[in-house]
Amino acid sequence: MATAPKAASRRRAAAPAPKEELLKYYRDMLLIRRFEERAGQLYGQGLIGGFCHLYIGQEAVIVGIEAALEDGDQVITGYRDHGHMLAMGMSADGVMAELTGREGGYSKGKGGSMHMFSTEKNFFGGHGIVGAQVPIGTGLALANKYKGTDRVSFTFFGDGASNQGQVFEAMNMAALWKLPVIYVIENNQYAMGTSVTRATAETHLYRRGAAFNIPGEEVDGMDVLAVKAAAEKAIAHARAGKGPIVLEMKTYRYRGHSMSDPAKYRTREEVPDAREHHDPIEHVKKMLLDAKFANEDELKAIDKEIRAEVTEAAEFAQSSPEPAPEELYTDVLAEA
Repeated sequence: MATAPKAASRRRAAAPAPKEELLKYYRDMLLIRRFEERAGQLYGQGLIGGFCHLYIGQEAVIVGIEAALEDGDQVITGYRDHGHMLAMGMSADGVMAELTGREGGYSKGKGGSMHMFSTEKNFFGGHGIVGAQVPIGTGLALANKYKGTDRVSFTFFGDGASNQGQVFEAMNMAALWKLPVIYVIENNQYAMGTSVTRATAETHLYRRGAAFNIPGEEVDGMDVLAVKAAAEKAIAHARAGKGPIVLEMKTYRYRGHSMSDPAKYRTREEVPDAREHHDPIEHVKKMLLDAKFANEDELKAIDKEIRAEVTEAAEFAQSSPEPAPEELYTDVLAEA
């Protein structure tokens, strides 16, 4: 049985970050949380179809990594991707409109939950095939090296995808060519309904690159400051021409694998325990309050603003028209 990351294993920052930095993390994570909660409601109302994988509980991973990125660095991930889009600066309106299959969505309503991207924001998808984004993310790193830039590719995948053969093939090539790619394993403890301890012989996933001499680090993925610090070290490693590195983010998803998953493979106490003792947003909230950077009323006001933003996004999505039938034939083939 998998469990949430234990508090005793956490590497907390020695002192809180500056006020504005902590407030930004709080806002960004809360936006993802409230957005995903609303997406779940719209799915229940039948306004979102197909698959829908929520990111609730894992917000600190992408927010901490985004804080370490520089202009031009790239992000690519799997199907649990809404949080990555929002953290990368994609608008809540466009993401929600895509979820509802509307013309105003980032893929003009044709991609849905798992297939959105924004080259403007250096976000290269949302990919529905398990592990398929890993060779693509490695290819982004190859392009960076070929062009002589110092950009890095953050390639995200989950604990389940870490067992895919194409992941190891990509790692081997990345190590051979010393590509500037950072493999981020979001270990939320369950691959669909199977705990990592039942599906993976080596449960320390930061060792996934050991066969190729790729270094790795285990990170408390419920602590945004720990994530940012680890990302900064990994970026320095990749930019220095030392090749790939693996970051295993020990995190936890509060909801089922997808909206159709009742998550009966977990004990009744497991999720409430994670929320009470390991929640990434509550952790930052406590730092803000303890440092007197904000009071309860100010934080409630932030929450109110974000709820209004998410409500506006839901209204935009529902008012945006469905794509015209001829849209089926656009963006299918790129002629060189």
